[in-house]
Amino acid sequence: MPQVIEKLCLETTGKQIINITQKVSSKLDVLNLKNGLLNLTVLHTSSSLMIQENADPSVLKDISNYLEKIVPEKADYLHDSEGPDDMPAHIKSLLTNTQLTLSVIDGIIKLGTWQGIFFLEHRTVGRKREILFHFIGD
Repeated sequence: MPQVIEKLCLETTGKQIINITQKVSSKLDVLNLKNGLLNLTVLHTSSSLMIQENADPSVLKDISNYLEKIVPEKADYLHDSEGPDDMPAHIKSLLTNTQLTLSVIDGIIKLGTWQGIFFLEHRTVGRKREILFHFIGD
């Protein structure tokens, strides 16, 4: 089966949740990919991916607030070489996903009606981020 491996690049502005559904779908369109499996992998240890509701923005705010509550910056972490947000970002990445595998049928990512693909930036300062886009199929 043919494979396509690309990178999706993002520039973040600090802690945020970014809907990347359209960015991923556009890549499928540009590459004319129709049927197969798509794996998305974050190439960083302080950011992550998730599939979540894309209709009500309060869901994303609640997720963000919850992650801040269970993994606060002000705690007794040993690892803080890049600042007080460093270790909490690693833990948040651990608790969420660094990879997603999605079915693509007739060029469309098979998501539920209310689902979207999101990138989570866990660091307080913006960064250039990469997501590996690996498609196997037609």
